Amino acid sequence: MRPNDTADTTRLQSLDALRGAVMVLMAIDHVRVYAGVPPGGPDPAVFFTRWVTHFCAPLFVFLAGTAAWFHGRRLGTPALSRFLLVRGAWLILLELTVIRLAWTFNADYASYLLAGVIWVIGWSMIGLGLLIWLPVKAVAVFGVGVVVTHNAWGPLLAPLTEGPSGWIWQVLYFGGPIGGTPLVVLYALIPWLGVMAAGYAFGLVMQLPTGERRTWCLRLGFGAIALFVGLRYFELYGDSPWRPSTERMPALLAFLNTSKYPASLLFLLMTLGPGVAVIPWLERAQGRIIRALVLFGRVPLYYYLLHIPLIHLSAIAVTAVRNPGDMAWLFQNHPMGNGPAPDGYRWSLWLLYAVTVGNVMVLYAACRWYERVKRAHPSHPVLRFL
Repeated sequence: MRPNDTADTTRLQSLDALRGAVMVLMAIDHVRVYAGVPPGGPDPAVFFTRWVTHFCAPLFVFLAGTAAWFHGRRLGTPALSRFLLVRGAWLILLELTVIRLAWTFNADYASYLLAGVIWVIGWSMIGLGLLIWLPVKAVAVFGVGVVVTHNAWGPLLAPLTEGPSGWIWQVLYFGGPIGGTPLVVLYALIPWLGVMAAGYAFGLVMQLPTGERRTWCLRLGFGAIALFVGLRYFELYGDSPWRPSTERMPALLAFLNTSKYPASLLFLLMTLGPGVAVIPWLERAQGRIIRALVLFGRVPLYYYLLHIPLIHLSAIAVTAVRNPGDMAWLFQNHPMGNGPAPDGYRWSLWLLYAVTVGNVMVLYAACRWYERVKRAHPSHPVLRFL
């Protein structure tokens, strides 16, 4: 999947570093789940603890599409399509089995199943496996079109949720608990399929010569940021108005408090824009931290499968020292089916970040070991899917 020429190596390392940075931020948010810290609010420190993690899902999905484009350069369209279909199904299975168990440490599958980010990446890969038979520019039009227009679909699709097939529209667009089943859809397919398709087409930008590539990344990234600021400030389109929220929180926080479930256009512009704009800097960046981020970005699924049970175990260890009587809360149906944290349980932000740093250090050692194993056995069927 990694071409040998220096230019391609530089391009891929920048994408790996960006993906790795996203995964470190992801650890902050998942420690927050077990820390009992709310997902935002008027307190700036709590708000930005959550806000910085908003970059995770959009860039994770977008870069999965770009990785598929690079993968297709080596495999060709038929083999890439098969790969995406199989890998997508594999990710969906992992989400509903292994990852669900890691979140909860209980086996009550009949009561709770979470359709999270790995679920939506899986379905988006299946969709992309069909889309790639179209010209790349057509995939780009589809992806950008879905991202830009999907906010206008809600009022049109809402009446469809009332009938017996309403669950389909929950899976596709609205999310939420699916009545009569244990499934809770956190990430509906739209607009994430559009994000992945746009990421796939972004491969066209990443193949350009260095100067053109960097120019286009800056144009696209800062263009998205400018569009976000304009649409958000004037409340034109892409999310609910923010000014009424200034009664409950500072204006800057209200301005940045965009909708993630389902992800609005402004949420995606706010997160994808800076991610694309930083790529030229990552191509030139060096040092130990960058190398660590590149390492994480090269083994994303292994990192993801390992980090949730590791964080969960660390939360159990912290609770055994601080609040042993509240241990049962950590075995509830996190992160969507659990009750509120017990009184007095909530961690300080200092403890939250300290536990995050400790977990990232352990993950770094584990990922270094795994990368060596994978490099030594490049054709191993299980390692290929991790």
